[in-house]
Amino acid sequence: MKQDSLAPRFPVKNHPSPTSPEQRASLIADPGFGRIFTDHMASIRYSDTEGWHDGKITPRTQLSLDPATAVLHYAQEIFEGMKAYRLSDGSMALFRPEANAKRFNESARRMAMAQLPEEMFIESIKALVRTDIDWFPTVEGGAIYIRPFMFASEVFLGVKPSSEYQYLVIASPVGGYFKSGAPAIKVWSSQHYTRAAPGGTGAAKCGGNYAASLIAQAEATKHGCDQVVFLDAVERRYVEELGGMNLFFLFEDGRIVTPPLGGTILPGITRDSIITLAKEAGLSVSEELYSIQQWEDDAKSGKLTETFACGTAAVVTPVGKVASQNGEFTIGAGGPGQVTEKLKNQLVAIQRGEAEDRHGWVRRID
Repeated sequence: MKQDSLAPRFPVKNHPSPTSPEQRASLIADPGFGRIFTDHMASIRYSDTEGWHDGKITPRTQLSLDPATAVLHYAQEIFEGMKAYRLSDGSMALFRPEANAKRFNESARRMAMAQLPEEMFIESIKALVRTDIDWFPTVEGGAIYIRPFMFASEVFLGVKPSSEYQYLVIASPVGGYFKSGAPAIKVWSSQHYTRAAPGGTGAAKCGGNYAASLIAQAEATKHGCDQVVFLDAVERRYVEELGGMNLFFLFEDGRIVTPPLGGTILPGITRDSIITLAKEAGLSVSEELYSIQQWEDDAKSGKLTETFACGTAAVVTPVGKVASQNGEFTIGAGGPGQVTEKLKNQLVAIQRGEAEDRHGWVRRID
């Protein structure tokens, strides 16, 4: 486990009227996901003339934007999703924040935005968690979900990269991601919509990707599904990812397959961690194309025994059924599989300091 003694570089302006301990306790007793927010936020500004400046922790408040603010017209915006965990010794930690910082800058490069120094990214998050540590929920699987994001803040109308950006971090105490509480989710295979095309922004974590997916997600919900699964934009055959998670396929011979990144799939940090843990467990993991027809045929024949989705918000989630306009099929017994559960438990144990961290993934917040 990495120890980090970097002194805080973000002056804190405390909230003049913070949430009372009694109200906070009531809110975090059953927080759900993404509906409750802590009292403070982190912010840094950027301009081409001054660089990154004015880093601070302030009360969480509304933003005031000019109607000509660039993000409102040209969608230069990126974000990350990560969690702060309570370790077994009672301290707080982040999981692989360096990977989030790196991906944030890769998204910035793709969107022609200013890149934020990685240590500044990490320290802004740590400073916010230190400030609002009392918001950690004690529910099973609870965490503080952290949302760093950056948007073009220059006031202008004209198609060019902005010369000014605002970076903010907000935090939300959370419980489980899916509301149904079912042992496995049901996904809808979208036949009409695609998430990303070669040369596009599929590998960037930008709001536009998610905006484009919402109509397909609404279609999935209409058909009683929890999530939408997207196929490739070229042949409309190969499985890529869910609306917000990567996919893994587990076979009876012990093999694990996950779709290759290739620029159209978000390089998930949970995905990368699962690949590492699976290989260490002696499992064969390959990144290869896998078609929707193969998925159905292998599930029906019993060759495919488990499928799971993974991501920061939901961690590891079994996929039990797949539906489309052509019908539906069930994977295995329709519930969580043994390998899925083992990998999930191993990952969560590392994140919460209950298992050895051989890779230095856990970064303690001192």
